[in-house]
Amino acid sequence: MTELSAIDALVPPGSHDEDDRAQRRTALFSILAAAVLVVLKLGTGLLTGSLALISAGIESSGDVVAALLTLLAIRTALRPADEQHNYGHQRAQNLAALGEAAIIAFGGSVIAFEAIRQLASGDPSHPDTHWYVFLVIAVAIAIDVSRIVTSVRAARRFESAAFRSNAFNFAGDLAGSLAVLVGLVLVAVGIGAGDAIAALFVSCVIFYAVYHLITENARELMDYAPEEVRDRVIDAIAEVVPRNELRRLRLREVAGRAFADVTIALSPATAVAASHDLADRVEQAIRRAVPASDVVVHVEPQEDGVELRERILATALADPGVSDAHDIGIFSRRGRSIVSLHLKLPLDRSIADAHQTSERVEAAILALGEIDAVHTHLEPLEQPIKVRMPDADLADRVQRVRESVIQHNGHEPRELQIIDTGVGPVLFLAVAVPDDESLPDAHTVASELEVALRKDHPDLVEVVVHTEPS
Repeated sequence: MTELSAIDALVPPGSHDEDDRAQRRTALFSILAAAVLVVLKLGTGLLTGSLALISAGIESSGDVVAALLTLLAIRTALRPADEQHNYGHQRAQNLAALGEAAIIAFGGSVIAFEAIRQLASGDPSHPDTHWYVFLVIAVAIAIDVSRIVTSVRAARRFESAAFRSNAFNFAGDLAGSLAVLVGLVLVAVGIGAGDAIAALFVSCVIFYAVYHLITENARELMDYAPEEVRDRVIDAIAEVVPRNELRRLRLREVAGRAFADVTIALSPATAVAASHDLADRVEQAIRRAVPASDVVVHVEPQEDGVELRERILATALADPGVSDAHDIGIFSRRGRSIVSLHLKLPLDRSIADAHQTSERVEAAILALGEIDAVHTHLEPLEQPIKVRMPDADLADRVQRVRESVIQHNGHEPRELQIIDTGVGPVLFLAVAVPDDESLPDAHTVASELEVALRKDHPDLVEVVVHTEPS
């Protein structure tokens, strides 16, 4: 069987992506390398009587089991999210790393006990130090270096906790192999305790690796949020909305992937579409700062620092019976206010239903505080109006209206259109005002022109005047 087909046999159906195969290929290499080291170290240690080599072989035996756990974890972690695991299966890698820590901790304990026993008894082992022993150690060191390089590259490429754990474990193996080499050199020059001392050093390296594996993976399983990632996310949100609008940020990392739960506050009068657009922009900003992150943005109405007009509008629109609200008037008197507004309701509502809706809205606005009275004007929600074919005198009507505009405004209109509807003619008009004209002054110009045109042409049922800079 070729290498690719052997790896494919380990890949579950529907998961033949190149990255998936690369991860499994790396894990399979670790298994084969660990098996070779077991044969070399344990076999040579038993042959020569070297406790250090036997302990290193026991540790490598744990590596075989650990590498198998890693492969299993990767197979599990690459499964897509399902109904039972909504966030995916990536944490299987953290569980595998903790299992790996338990295995090598047991091996380290056995090694430490035997090394201490020999040193305490004053009768350490005296292993043979033939040339082939040093050759075995050199081969083991070369394999350890290659495994470390491969695992580090895989951990960076795939952001894998299991591969990071393997890299630390293999670094411990390398330190152990170097310790064995030093110990056998000491034995070769006549220091009999060198082998036991090397074995004890190997056990210390193992315990350090165990501590690192447990702390790193337990921290991730406890939903630890790295401070550096949190700062990047907060800065990304601040690019879109002010920092004081960030109400809550919850972060966690799973197998190198960040999950962000963000709550931001907006003006209560913000339209739904605008809120959704802002949430999308916040998500995009976070993903640029933290690639491959999973982001959920929740928008809620702002309560503090909001103008009374916005709170009134939001309160009116929150009622399910109201389709639209406009023309909000606020009349202040000695720190208190009287409010008026227009409410638009569906055409099929009876006056009794409409009245109940208006009373609910009025009571809700009064509950905002500092308001003495609320007056509502009820209107039916406009429906699309059919446009009729223009009649024969439309051109004359347009000319007459154009002359009226020039008479009252002093300038030709930028745009003038009259459409004939089932309820009567409607005028759309655009006129120019000076560039530095204030908005209230421009509105006054439009309002006065509308009144004048309605007076000159009483048949117009609607006049829409648009003002624009000259």
